[in-house]
Amino acid sequence: MVALPARPAPIVTLTINPALDVSTMTETVRSEHKMRCGPSRVDPGGGGVNVSRVIDRLGGHSTAIYAVGGPTGQAYRQLLEAEGITGKAIAIAGSTRENVTVDETSTGRQFRFVLQGPELAEAEWRRCLDATDAAMQWGGYVVASGSLAPGVPDDLYARVARRARELGVRCIVDASGPSLAAALDEGVYLVKPSGRELGELVGAELTSIADKTAAAQQLVAEGKAEVVALTVGGEGAVLVTADSVTHLVSPPITVKSTVGAGDSFLAALVLRLAQGHDLAAAFRAGVAAGAATATTEATELCHRADVERFEVQLAG
Repeated sequence: MVALPARPAPIVTLTINPALDVSTMTETVRSEHKMRCGPSRVDPGGGGVNVSRVIDRLGGHSTAIYAVGGPTGQAYRQLLEAEGITGKAIAIAGSTRENVTVDETSTGRQFRFVLQGPELAEAEWRRCLDATDAAMQWGGYVVASGSLAPGVPDDLYARVARRARELGVRCIVDASGPSLAAALDEGVYLVKPSGRELGELVGAELTSIADKTAAAQQLVAEGKAEVVALTVGGEGAVLVTADSVTHLVSPPITVKSTVGAGDSFLAALVLRLAQGHDLAAAFRAGVAAGAATATTEATELCHRADVERFEVQLAG
C-alpha cells in the first residue's frame, strides 16, 4: 500500500461570477399565471465556490477566491461564512447575480434560470487574478470553474493556467465556450467538460460515448490537457489520459436534482488527488460525489456519508 502524505496539497478555487442560488417548487409552470410556490432555500453557488463547499463537506480544506458585490453579495458572504468556508472575497461595484431553480412537482421537471451577472471592471477582475496568484502554492492545485462575468476577458482561465505552470501548481478548468478553448490552448493539467461542452469545443455533434472519448483523447494527444474527466450524465463519467481510458457508470440512484453534480464530481476528484490518492481512486470519488449530489433536492450538495458509501460500491 502506498503511504499517503501527512498533509494534503493546498487547493485554491476561483469563482469570477458567483451566484446566489434560489430554489423552490410549484405544481405546474405556466406562462402568464401567478405560480404559488412551496418553501424556498438559498445557497451560495457558482462553480469554484461549490467545489470549495464540497471539499469542506468531505473533510478537506481549500481557499476560495470569489468576486462579490451589492446586497446579494453581502448575503452570499454571510452564507459562506456560516458554512465555515475560508478564502478571499474580492469586492466589486456591481451586485452579485441570482440564479433560480424551480421544480415542477406535477411532472418532476426542473426549470433553471441562470442570470448574466454584473459587469466587472478591469481593475476588479485583475484583483481576482492577483488574489488567486497569491494563494497558489507549489505542488498544489488551482480550480478555475464557472462562467465568466461580462467585462472579463475570454483568456482569464488561460492566464491562471500560465501562472500555475510557472509556480509548479496543477491547473484544473471547468468551463465552456471561448474561455475553455483559451485555457486549453494554454494547456492545463485536467479539464472537466460535459459531453455537450466537449462537442461545442470540437465543433461536432458527439452522440455516443465512443465519439466523446475519441474527442477527449484528441485533446490529450494535442497536449491541451494531461487528463480529461468527461461527465456523461446518467452514464457516469469517462477518464482519459495518454495511457488509459476508464468509464465508470454511476451507482443506481433516484435522481432528484442535477444542480451542482458536476461541481461535486470535480471537488471530490481534486480533493482525493490532493490527499495523495491515485487518479483511479480520485475518479471513483468524483463519480460517487456527483451521484450523491443528484440524490439531494434542488441546489443542495452531497453529504459525506453518501459519497463514501458510493466510493466503496464503485471500488468493489
